[in-house]
Amino acid sequence: MLTSGALLRPEPVRSEVSEANKDAGGAGPRRGRPFRSPAPVVRLVNAFASPVDNAVATARTCYSARGIVTTDEVARRPEARDRLARSIYQAGHHTTLQHAHFQFSLENVSRQFLWSFLHSHPFYNSEQVSQRYVEVKPGTYAIPPLDGEALAVYERAALAQIDDYQRLIAALTPAAAREYFRIFPARGHSEAARDGAAKDIKKRAQEIARYVLPVATFAFLYHTVSGLTLLRYFRLCEQHDAADETRIVVGEMVRLLLDADPCFRAIVEEPIPLEETPEHRFFVERPTGAAREFIAEFDRELGGRTSRLVGRKPENEALVAQAVREVLGMPRARLDDAAAIALALDPSKNPLFGEALNLGTLSKLGRALGHASYTFRKKLSHAADSQDQRHRMVPGSRPILAAHLCDEPDFVRPALVERSAAARDIFDASMARTWRAIARLRELGVSDEHAAYLLPNAVAVRFTESADLLHLHHKLKSRLCYNAQEEIWRASLDEARQIREHEPHIGRWLLPPCGLRAATATRPICPERERYCGVPVWKLSLDEYARVI
Repeated sequence: MLTSGALLRPEPVRSEVSEANKDAGGAGPRRGRPFRSPAPVVRLVNAFASPVDNAVATARTCYSARGIVTTDEVARRPEARDRLARSIYQAGHHTTLQHAHFQFSLENVSRQFLWSFLHSHPFYNSEQVSQRYVEVKPGTYAIPPLDGEALAVYERAALAQIDDYQRLIAALTPAAAREYFRIFPARGHSEAARDGAAKDIKKRAQEIARYVLPVATFAFLYHTVSGLTLLRYFRLCEQHDAADETRIVVGEMVRLLLDADPCFRAIVEEPIPLEETPEHRFFVERPTGAAREFIAEFDRELGGRTSRLVGRKPENEALVAQAVREVLGMPRARLDDAAAIALALDPSKNPLFGEALNLGTLSKLGRALGHASYTFRKKLSHAADSQDQRHRMVPGSRPILAAHLCDEPDFVRPALVERSAAARDIFDASMARTWRAIARLRELGVSDEHAAYLLPNAVAVRFTESADLLHLHHKLKSRLCYNAQEEIWRASLDEARQIREHEPHIGRWLLPPCGLRAATATRPICPERERYCGVPVWKLSLDEYARVI
């Protein structure tokens, strides 16, 4: 017998779009025209046993004078269980629903859906196929419910984007090779070494070539959420930017949830209609020309940076220092601010920074860093932001992308493209052709939601992002590495330099992973091992480090 909290391992349930709009036992999003084949595939591959029984058992345990209440006890009284489940749900006591988790495998879902919905919040875990390292094949993109000329325009544009991607890989390979052997000169000294480098060079070329691919491009992934998050998904599945696809995929996830445990019917709520969401009400009434004015204003205020510091607590250093003194029970006279901050942030004094695990949230000194906070205004490509948003404890207010859509191309051009005239010609022609196709779709009456699926990965995303020092430190530790995605590296460098300008006692310890590991005597110094960039970054000043790449 499975005990409370045990994991079921059911046979994968294949659910395709032909079934996607079925009502989930009386609960379901609005029916709509399905996306064209290939259809999204949703499988529930792992789930807690008796999750609603478990939620009620945890609730009853809070008030139990005789110890742990088991799921078996709860299951023996189904009417009482359902009544209590509804009561604690309606009262907002939702932590009981976070115990049970559900793991889905998702296939044939677009990057736009992942960016706009599935990865737009902190309460999930995903492992998805990487466009940086896995070559994208022709025909692997979502097709919205279009007909006639609109369908022809869409498919012609998507096929051209795939073709541009392949041509860019070829055009970028010489430039990628030059950069590679500049950083790793020893790897060009023999034929065997050059053969070994060829795969790395191609990956670098396809990482940049992916910028011309549409955000409609498919991904496949494992996605794990709690029961509470899944109920939230369902309640708010009708929202921009990918409302139709979100309705389909989330509708299937909830249908499979109810198949696994019909007891959820006692608490599941219907989705809020798109028309009743606050963003939609304003979005449809926005004045003509507002997007163009917004973009000009945002870029002007960004001042040429990728990421600009626009807000911080002026007393950040004092707050962190005082928190450290409180942890250690030390008066200011015996531990000044600089010394206190160093105890928390100097890796030679805090060896936890050499650990592979991020232990800051469990460390008493680490939690002292949570009192300092920063806000940045940023402009990244859709491709880069799709990675940036995976830092879930550094949240951003990302836009309704369609609200930024103008007739003129609006994109981020990668640095490697700038270093190849042939690649730049292909890239810029692809951007122009794509925006013409989007404009034609809009002329034909296609909704902004469906037209936006043709936007390239290069499309600019403008937003504001905030973090406390604890989680920003962890992010910069990862993204200041030369192996990080180029745009996020540049944004992270902007952030570290600006913090250092204002707060030198904090900023001096915002380092790439090798800098932290070198100071803690952790070996090897580079955690990337065979992917070591070839540059002894831990020996460089910040200015020297910024000039190398």
